[in-house]
Amino acid sequence: MAFKKLVKSAVYSICAMAILATMITIAASSSASAESPGSNSATAQPLAGTSVAQRLTERAKTSWPWYVARGSGMIAAVALAILLLSGIGQVTGYTFKLLDPITAWATHRALGLAFGLAVIVHLVSLLFDHFVPFTIWQLLIPWLSPYKSLTIGGVQLGSVYVALGVIAFYLVAIVIITSLLWVEKKPYLWKLLHLLSYVILLFVFIHALYLGTDLADGILRLLWLVLAAGIAGACLHRLWRAKTL
Repeated sequence: MAFKKLVKSAVYSICAMAILATMITIAASSSASAESPGSNSATAQPLAGTSVAQRLTERAKTSWPWYVARGSGMIAAVALAILLLSGIGQVTGYTFKLLDPITAWATHRALGLAFGLAVIVHLVSLLFDHFVPFTIWQLLIPWLSPYKSLTIGGVQLGSVYVALGVIAFYLVAIVIITSLLWVEKKPYLWKLLHLLSYVILLFVFIHALYLGTDLADGILRLLWLVLAAGIAGACLHRLWRAKTL
């Protein structure tokens, strides 16, 4: 029964964040279209040959992997941020000012499942994307993809940003699986592995900042940087409370 409630909470979390991600994606796309060269809403004319609905339908058929990848990426980013903040809040006690301990713990686990599912959807949707094609091996093996290779000082570092996303995927799997299986049986080992969440946050932050379509510039990039700064401040506060800083 508890597991069913956990899964249901994860589904509800995904749906809520999916709605938010869809709204942001549509708003960003509409803004980009409005600001594109040659566009003029005051002199818009009906399109000849095919209707607007037909064009939108055709675009959805060909571009749906890109939108799904964007939306699931946003869901994963928001879920990870809330996960880290709620986890830190449980250690420092601030979360329990909003939720009772049992509800806070169940919500944290549900968000973890939602984050994991969003990451899986993000990976799978990239396999169907024709704009930036990925193979299954490029999504599972770090540095195999040539997408946006990085060069520093004349040294080829390969696709670091994609590699960080791949590594983060495996770390996410470790944290989620051990949280489901070892939190009571092997609490000390679980706690050590759970600290990988901070590494995941760093990798996901860099991955999204340099590969995320909606984080390339503008207000969303600024919000992402502000959110990262806020989480970093929360992490420092947690270390200070634990007397490790």
